[in-house]
Order: sequence, then C-alpha cells, then structure tokens
Amino acid sequence: MDLLSQLGDGFAVALTWQNLALALMGCFLGTIMGALPGLGPSNGVAILIPLAFTLGLGATPSLILLTSVYYGAMYGGRISSILLNIPGDEPAMMTCLDGHPMAKKGMAGEALSISGIASFVGSFFATWGLIVLAPQLVKIALLFGPAEYFALFALAFMTLGGVSSTNQAKSAFAAALGLGLAMIGVDTQTGVPRFTFGEVHLYDGLDFLVAIVGLFALSEVFIFLEERHGGSDAKGKALKIGRILPPMKMVKETTPTMLRSTFLGFLAGVLPGAGASLGSFLAYSLEKRMSDKNKTFGKGDPRGVAAPEAGNNAAAGGALVPMLALGVPGSGTTAVLLAVLLSLNITPGPLLFANNPDVVWGLIAALFIANFMLLALNIPMVGLFTRLLLIPPKVLMPVVAMVSFVGIYGISGSSFDLLVMIGFGVAGWILRKLDIPLVPIILGTLLGNAMENNLRRAVEIDNGNWFTLIDSPLSIALWVIALIGFAMPIIVGRKVKAGIHERKDEIGSIKD
Repeated sequence: MDLLSQLGDGFAVALTWQNLALALMGCFLGTIMGALPGLGPSNGVAILIPLAFTLGLGATPSLILLTSVYYGAMYGGRISSILLNIPGDEPAMMTCLDGHPMAKKGMAGEALSISGIASFVGSFFATWGLIVLAPQLVKIALLFGPAEYFALFALAFMTLGGVSSTNQAKSAFAAALGLGLAMIGVDTQTGVPRFTFGEVHLYDGLDFLVAIVGLFALSEVFIFLEERHGGSDAKGKALKIGRILPPMKMVKETTPTMLRSTFLGFLAGVLPGAGASLGSFLAYSLEKRMSDKNKTFGKGDPRGVAAPEAGNNAAAGGALVPMLALGVPGSGTTAVLLAVLLSLNITPGPLLFANNPDVVWGLIAALFIANFMLLALNIPMVGLFTRLLLIPPKVLMPVVAMVSFVGIYGISGSSFDLLVMIGFGVAGWILRKLDIPLVPIILGTLLGNAMENNLRRAVEIDNGNWFTLIDSPLSIALWVIALIGFAMPIIVGRKVKAGIHERKDEIGSIKD
C-alpha cells in the first residue's frame, strides 16, 4: 500500500498541465527521432537536452520530457524497420525480420499496430517492475560504504560492453579515456589543478552536457557530412499502410509472446551493459525456438514482430532501475539521463527515493502517462510518422547542429564550451570510425570523480589498507559479479554476436 500511496503522490506531480504537455511533446518528438534511421534514443535525448535547460525546466519536468523522448524513440524505431527494412536504431533491427515481410504482404498497418501494442505491453509492465524492484535495490544499497560503492562503479565499467559487445578491449579503452577526462580540473581534496594546461575554463572540469551533445549529436552530423547520403529517393519507396487495426485473432495469438518477451527484456535491461539490443535479440530468439513450429518466422509472422518490440521496450524500462536505485546506468540512454540528473544537482542512488521523492515518483507516474500517450499517438497517427521518413538527412542534420549550438550556448553562455563541444564532436566521429563505443566515455566522465572519492575514503578509513576494497561479503560479491560480467562477453559473446550478425544478414537478404 505504501508503494501505491507514493505512486499516487507521483501522479499528483505528473498530472499538471505543464508536465502533461511536456510528456506529449516528448512522446511525439521521440517517436520521430526513433523513426528516422541513424538517430535513435541516445542521440534523440542528447539533442533535446539543451532544449530542456534553455526552457529553464526544473528537475521533474526535464526528466519527464527526456524520458518521454526515450520511450518515444523506442516506439518509433519500428516504423522504418517495418516499412523500409532500415532499423531506426539497433534494438529495432530484429523487427525487420518479420515486420518488413508483413509489409510486403500488404499488412504494413497491422504490423505497425501489433508492434505498437507490443511496445505498450513491454513498457507498461516494465514500469511496474521498476516500481517493485527499485525500492528493494535501494534497501540493499543503503548497506553500501565507500568500498562497496567503488566495487559497484567498477562493476558498471566492467559490464558496460555487454554480451553483444564487438570488442571488450575497445570498451575498456573507452572507459579509461572517460576516467581520464574526469580527472581534468581542480582536485577537490588537494586543490591542485590537474590536466588543465593553464586554461582557467578547465578548472571546473568538463561539462557533462557539452561532452554528451558533442559525442552523440554533433558526431552524427560529421558522419553525415562524410557519407553524404542525403537524398530522399530511397525513402520515397515506403510501402502503403493498408489496414491499421489488426484483427482480434492476431492480438490474441501474440499476447503470450508479448508477456514472455516483456519478462525477458526487463531482465536484460536491469543487467548493467546488456540493454535493449540484447533484450530484443533474446526475446526474438526465444520466441522463434518456442513457437516457430511451422517455420513461419522470417516470412511475416506477427509473433516475430511482437517479440522484439516487447523485449526492447521492456529493456528500456528495466535500464532505469539501476540508474535510479544505484546511480549506475543500465544503457547508453540512461547514462545520458544520469548526466541530466547530476547537472540538476540531483544524485541518483539510494538516497534519491528519500531526498527527492517528488522527482522519482513523478517520473514513474509520467512513464505510465507517456505509455498511454504513445499508444494513442502511434496507431491513429502512423501515417503521419511514415511521411516524416521522407525528410532527407540534408535537411535534418543542419537542424540537429543548430539545436546543439544554440542550446549549449543558451545553457552556459560560453564560447569556450562551443569549442569544447566541437572538439568532442570530432573525437566522437573519429572514435565511431574506429568502432570504439562512446557510452563508456560518458560513463567515465560522469562517475570518475565519485569513483575516485570513494576509493580515497575507503583507503583512508582503513589507514591505507588497500585490502579494505575486498573486506566485506557485499564488496566481494560485487567484484565477483564484475569479473563474471567482464568475462561473459569473451566466453559467450561470440555466440550472441554471431546470432546478431546472422540476423543482419537475414535483414539484408529481404528485398523489396
């Protein structure tokens, strides 16, 4: 009953005209971001962070806007997957396998509706999972001391590559680079400037938001300038929608699939580093193994559309659990949201539920509202979102660049920050060319100082004894999980990656 009472207080916060309007705007913009190939939830949230700060929004309204964008992008990724056989983002890749064959059969509208319903089911039950699981994690986290927090941060870095990581060494390099960037500025304990090279602007360290917008949004512009795939001709071949509402028989057949995939996707989201891509892949693979008795998967089976969509949207909700309860992001997009909280002087973790209940419960209530808004938007307005696919990148990318520059300057009023953002944009472009992940860099920049401070405290409390880091059963358990998480991609990652590449080959083999 206590949880329901707190959730009721959250709805009192979320059900204001301003927050409802922000949730609706976030859902609409997020769906567009997800539908346009190449952007996805991480880029979508990064692009709109400057807007939230420029509008002068508080912590709760900012989070409501950006998490609505997050959920909307997870919904929107399926549109281009089904109509164009081009995943809007990586988690939507599995939807191509049966979604596009359904569209070719003249069932594009039904595929879009089934995927929308599956997305709703996955997000809705994942939000309930967040309500139930996050407070339990908070109770455990209240037992943490400095040594346990250091082990927790180490776990986040060591599992960040995830089971689907292409290269653990590159993930480790990216995390080390992020930790190095976190060292820039004046040491909080000694007052000594570190890596500032005499530049006064660097004494306060690097701004999280400048780094994020540069690495995600601006690097996307540079990638476009290099590739120059700006025509709209290819996108003009989108298939006709046809009937929008699916028959009840199809909904009944796919309901068990949605529920199984929701559970699996939520578990994948809660695990640090697994994320929506793995949730989508596991949900599709399990459903194919359980249900594909007539070998219809890959040929336009509605269950092959429902499974990955429920899985990746449930994983998106699951990734919020460790971010809110422990202060450790479960995915790339939640790492961006973590930066927003820190910039608003709100520290995610065990004390968030006690110190800022209006923020956390208002956010959870807004997630429920956003889910219903997205369901209402995505079925009747699917024709509008489809036409937005005709926007050529040569029109879209200048808008992204403009929002990035105007937004960052509006936040800081510093031309130096614009130069730093351009530097991060160029660095992000180079790192993406080298296939080095950007999320560990962001996580290192965000958590580096907290990790260093907890290491110092733990060692100082025990009079310089470094064995204090493995002196409690909880810290030992965290180190064991961290080592398993680091070794898992090396042991089983090849099989998962081979499966994902096999699905990519299947997507490429589906021709119009």
